[in-house]
Amino acid sequence: MDLPLLRCQGISKSYRDANTSIDILQNVSIEVKQQETLAILGSSGSGKSTLLHILGTLDSPDSGSVYFNDTCLNQLSAKKQAAFRNTHLGFVYQFHHLLPEFSAQENVAMPLLISNTNKTKAFNRASQLLERVGLADRMTHKPSQLSGGERQRVAIARALVNEPDIIMADEPTGNLDSSTSEQIFELIRDINQQQQTAFVIVTHDQQLAKKLDRTLALQNGQLETQ
Repeated sequence: MDLPLLRCQGISKSYRDANTSIDILQNVSIEVKQQETLAILGSSGSGKSTLLHILGTLDSPDSGSVYFNDTCLNQLSAKKQAAFRNTHLGFVYQFHHLLPEFSAQENVAMPLLISNTNKTKAFNRASQLLERVGLADRMTHKPSQLSGGERQRVAIARALVNEPDIIMADEPTGNLDSSTSEQIFELIRDINQQQQTAFVIVTHDQQLAKKLDRTLALQNGQLETQ
């Protein structure tokens, strides 16, 4: 049987505030299959963003392990974890995290430029992706000149620029109206089907979650199947 693309086993995470310890995640295990779209539901403060960051090697668990194929990501050096993220993962956030002084094209090309890709190749790739997400006429616009939905499309294009195996999305529709949210979902579905990209989406949007392949709910630090 094929290994899952990404899995974690026995993930626990707590934070200390003065003399109080707050358990955020308790013995969480999860598997993400090739080309799967997975929703992780949870209310604000439930720890779903913490779980996403641990899966994406942006944070470390107190205990437990994260594997990509058969590689234990926890055992990699910080430099190798960064290289892993740049090669295999894409990230999309609710508030985009676009660089305000750069154009849409420059924002999308940035991960390639950071990895020393030829500038012409990086910008050509960025142009192709912006066209792919319906922003061919907005390439030179800066984030302040774009709508919320357009900024999220730029963020998705940026997440795709390195052709990742998985996109980790943190509330990708959380700041959008229902019509724009539906457009973003359609884009996610198209990318998933056409490019075989897996998605792990943490959200409190139950309507979005229902449209994905599988839904888990994070409650009291533990995952439950919906």
